[in-house]
Amino acid sequence: MHVVAAADKFKGTATAKQVCAAIGHACWELGADCTEIPMADGGEGTLDALGGANKTTLVTGPLGDPVQAAWRLHKGVAIIEMARASGLSLIGGPEHNDAIAASTTGVGELIDTALDTGVDKIIVCLGGSATTDGGYGAIRAIHAPARLRGVEFLVACDVDTLFTEAAEVFAPQKGATRTQVRLLTNRLERLAQMYAQQYGVDVSMTPGAGAAGGLAGGLMALGATLVPGFDLVADELGLHDAVRNADLVIAGEGLLDETSFHGKVVGGVCDVAAQYDKPVATICGDVDDELPNDMRDAAHPFSLVKNFGDEASHTRVLQCIEDAARHIISNAMK
Repeated sequence: MHVVAAADKFKGTATAKQVCAAIGHACWELGADCTEIPMADGGEGTLDALGGANKTTLVTGPLGDPVQAAWRLHKGVAIIEMARASGLSLIGGPEHNDAIAASTTGVGELIDTALDTGVDKIIVCLGGSATTDGGYGAIRAIHAPARLRGVEFLVACDVDTLFTEAAEVFAPQKGATRTQVRLLTNRLERLAQMYAQQYGVDVSMTPGAGAAGGLAGGLMALGATLVPGFDLVADELGLHDAVRNADLVIAGEGLLDETSFHGKVVGGVCDVAAQYDKPVATICGDVDDELPNDMRDAAHPFSLVKNFGDEASHTRVLQCIEDAARHIISNAMK
């Protein structure tokens, strides 16, 4: 039997690489082959899924303090995870954020640094941002942005939020008050007009342009192509070819709920498995009781909490994942 382990991270407890390795170990014990493909959806964790950082650059953090931002440069391709330069985690969470002042300047500085190295392709991964500046800070930090016309410029999104809706949808999670949300929305509306006038690009109606507080739209104004994060990662890692040759596909993530099927890893893996008529199972920390039956049937979830208890699922998560994989694979071999 050949198994493809294509799992996302279990946020706060295990990386995607660790999850796939645990599944792979279960395969090895049972005499099954395993292709491990740690996955991500374009948000935090995508840099690790695409090979990990091998460069570090000192840039301006979200509130102006310098931060060491890790990124990747390999064979002419630069991979930048915006959270490493302008992420909410860099300032200790929403309670420490200044929702109005938070800026994507550091992301622009990383893009500028990548351009200076003569890259052929730039991938910017969104998610985990502290910002709602519409990408204006990033744009201002890029010297001679016309250089971007000479490279393939991709932005990986994991949401469909419109540009001017970014504040309403995401800013409260970044510490914004209701009054600040209104101010940020007004600012985004003005930026949309400015981008249309200066760059001839209407960012207002493109799904995903509101990702990372509108950073996606700002980079789109400079010529970037917005792509679904899962699809980008799947293409870069050869997921389709691996699944085509598999006997069983095992996905995974911490909490399986309805959002798992809207641009996220589990939904994407299930779609790919269905495309090639391959059986799929999903190892998850827990399953939302409200998960619709059609999604439950598509994912075939195995809940760690339900099978091993809440304590073990958190304190021995990798062992539980391995045990779950062993159970799934054993049943598939019968």
